[in-house]
Amino acid sequence: MTEIGSPYIAHPRIMVLGVQPGVPPFRIIEIDGEVVGAARALTDVLVVAAAAGITVHDLDDPDMIRWVGGDKLTWTRRQR
Repeated sequence: MTEIGSPYIAHPRIMVLGVQPGVPPFRIIEIDGEVVGAARALTDVLVVAAAAGITVHDLDDPDMIRWVGGDKLTWTRRQR
């Protein structure tokens, strides 16, 4: 496989990890591979990013942010 044929994998600066149990549930935020905080809502992600000097224009841009274990609207754990 040549480089041109290899799949593109984004390495976003912001990673929002899966929902963790808590009251209320929360998601851990990493910036540049370092844990920087927790978010209980979408706005918390924007506040933490802004505090790190990052302006997020598109929450669906895979080059900017990766949502792990759900998307930007996932803030509760699924019941099994």
